[in-house]
Amino acid sequence: MSSAYSTQPVSDQATAVHESVVSAELLATQVREEIIRTETDLSAWVELSTTYLDDARTEDHTPGRRPLRGVSVGVKDLIDVAGLPTRAGSTVTSDRPAATDAPCVRRLRELGAVVQGKTVTTEFGYFSPGPTRNPHAPDHTPGGSSSGSAAAVGAGVIPLALGTQTAGSLTRPASYCGAAGMVMAHGTTDLAGITGLSPSLDSLGLLTRSVADLEYVYTAFAGRSARTPQRRMVNGALLWEGNELVAIDPQMRELLDSLQGMLIRAGVDCRRLDWDDHVQTLADDHLTVMSHEAAATLNDIVDAHGAALSPQLLSLVEDGRRVPADDHAAALIRRDRSRELLSEILGANAVIVGPAAPGPAPKGLGATGSPVLSRPWQLLGCPVVVVPGARTGDGLPLGVQIVGLPGHEANLFELATTLEPLLHASPARSA
Repeated sequence: MSSAYSTQPVSDQATAVHESVVSAELLATQVREEIIRTETDLSAWVELSTTYLDDARTEDHTPGRRPLRGVSVGVKDLIDVAGLPTRAGSTVTSDRPAATDAPCVRRLRELGAVVQGKTVTTEFGYFSPGPTRNPHAPDHTPGGSSSGSAAAVGAGVIPLALGTQTAGSLTRPASYCGAAGMVMAHGTTDLAGITGLSPSLDSLGLLTRSVADLEYVYTAFAGRSARTPQRRMVNGALLWEGNELVAIDPQMRELLDSLQGMLIRAGVDCRRLDWDDHVQTLADDHLTVMSHEAAATLNDIVDAHGAALSPQLLSLVEDGRRVPADDHAAALIRRDRSRELLSEILGANAVIVGPAAPGPAPKGLGATGSPVLSRPWQLLGCPVVVVPGARTGDGLPLGVQIVGLPGHEANLFELATTLEPLLHASPARSA
């Protein structure tokens, strides 16, 4: 067995373990060696599991086929893993190990995954950066707040990682680090055991090296196939440029200009998303909802540890405390109306395609970049898939996000599978 077998697709790894071509122990050892080799430069991990080899050996000696058998996973440090503390990127949290796994971690273990450890997050999932560096340019941000997970996957260190998203916490780092990412539709997964920020917005997410891995893992995690490969479902894509929210980097602009041609050549009907006013309102309402709910979520922590918390987090809570309850309620009413309208616009078989971030990862480690391009869709609770492949002339990743309706995840994966190889060959690579 190749010493690089841990770099193979997730399904191949699990099959090889099941067929005793390679052991789960060897796979886990290979990944741990790569974590140790790269960690000085990457700084993606908070704490590593000391039981990973025992867990892998258990997989080797447990009969039966499991879709993630022996596959290593990293877990964002907002999510409980039994035996490891959940510090949430903060110095004020307890260093006591969690007693039990969060349900999402338990599910991955049931599927055969081996937890390697906890990955870096920003403080309580907000803007204060952690130590992680971008794997493609160490002096550029990896994004936040799922920075450690995205960087470890984008560097090829680990095949799978868990993240979360409240604003752009997964889509942005996936785009910056060159990973495939999925934000699951709000309310479709159990978030117990996860340190959240805003109950109306918090969602679970997955990060992998490719769209094929992402679909495979999601299908296993959800317990159902996302789509039937023989049947084409997507009949239209609404192209969204994001100009109404933020200035788009010229290199991302070049990629967006080429998207329509790519999709048309792939047989997908394209037209522009004419929804600028709604998108702007949704982005504004997202801030209202997030700050108001974060103020309630973090109220006791701020009162007890205010001086030890980051200025970014304190500012969020201060802003949220000034948001009247009526404004919060009105924002949620507008969200519900926009959900209905978006359902009419997309129907059963259309999706939105646009930039996952304004451009490549900004230079510097003192900030995590803008999440504004994810705010509208996160407020609506939409599932999102980030497609990697495109690069700038300097080799920095550019991610494209595909947005759809809850229950229509198959549309996202169908188009993402079509788009990924086209992005790998996109003109932005030589921009």
